[in-house]
Amino acid sequence: MGDLYIRALSEDEWETFREVRLRALRQDPSAFVATVAEEEAMSEDDWRARMQRSARLVASVDDEIIGVVSLRVEPGDPTGAELDDLRAAEVFGLWVAPEHRGRGTPARLIDAAANRARAFESTHLVYWVGVDNAPGVAFASGYGFRPTDSRREARTGGEEGGTEAAMVFPLAR
Repeated sequence: MGDLYIRALSEDEWETFREVRLRALRQDPSAFVATVAEEEAMSEDDWRARMQRSARLVASVDDEIIGVVSLRVEPGDPTGAELDDLRAAEVFGLWVAPEHRGRGTPARLIDAAANRARAFESTHLVYWVGVDNAPGVAFASGYGFRPTDSRREARTGGEEGGTEAAMVFPLAR
């Protein structure tokens, strides 16, 4: 196996993001709120708009994309009242191909997102994780994210009634 590289996609690489996102939704549908059908129906304009709203970081080995995470850095707080005083960036959509799990790839993706968030003077990363997503909660806890009391209903698509919990990671310099 070759070296692992992490890089940000440009807006013009929307098709690359679409491909890895649909692969993630097909491979692990229970880990995401959206469905394959919803995202397959999205237009090029929809995908380009997504690329403009958030940074899309991909992990690759030997020119094959094996993982992805998204990072949103916006003025104000994406999390809720409990965390209003934080200058938080939000990570979401974390996924690594099953054959590459257990090799530190998720942590490397979060490291890259954290470095990018620090460049925007964010003080914390927030990661909304489905309360029933045991692997997601375990990873976030192991990385150093800490649970909060902030909860929300899952935002789009997928199974109804899902609940997400905000987990927070401080970005010490």
